Amino acid sequence: MYRILIVEDDMAIARAMQRQISLWGLEARCARNFQDIMAEFRAFDPHLVLLDIMLPFFGGYHWCSEIRKTSRVPIVFISSVSDNMNIVMAMNMGGDDFIAKPFDLNVLMAKLQALLRRAYDFGAAPETLEHRGAVLNLADATFAYREQRVELTRNEYRILQALMESRGRIVSRDALMRRLWETDSFIDENTLTVNVTRLRKKLADIGLTDFILTKKGMGYLVS
Repeated sequence: MYRILIVEDDMAIARAMQRQISLWGLEARCARNFQDIMAEFRAFDPHLVLLDIMLPFFGGYHWCSEIRKTSRVPIVFISSVSDNMNIVMAMNMGGDDFIAKPFDLNVLMAKLQALLRRAYDFGAAPETLEHRGAVLNLADATFAYREQRVELTRNEYRILQALMESRGRIVSRDALMRRLWETDSFIDENTLTVNVTRLRKKLADIGLTDFILTKKGMGYLVS
């Protein structure tokens, strides 16, 4: 049974969500100690977290950052503060979705079930991505082509993973920068360009040229 932690200080809303989640056969717990949400998180070990932005003591962004230090569990922000800036910030902080208050409980459940399916129901994730005889090993972040092996930096690995997952389709520069923001450091346009240039050189050194193409004004793709 999937466990969902509800971090919402309006107990009427929290209890309504808990009841609806329980009707769908899932286990839900409402957080009570808003001074130490991480203690509640560790004790319950949830598969998904519903997280309000405006909370007593520390806000939802703070707790999202703390959770992301140890876990990739899906996080759904729920808030009446639903302007574009807060939605973008919520996603950049590590959120997986944003639901604006007031919301329909059936819509909430549809979103939660979709997230749970994507996160847990598709079986074991593939260990490699392959294209044109090149293999990206997801277990050790290495790249191989014609018996030659390349060690990748964290950013190079994330760029190549994003492009190979969408092989044949253009991945925008914005999408790649959002992917790199999952690391601890901020990535700007220039940093992305430098990383792509270094990655291309590494691939060319093992004989794989024109693997990453630039679509001017649009982004990159692997051909």
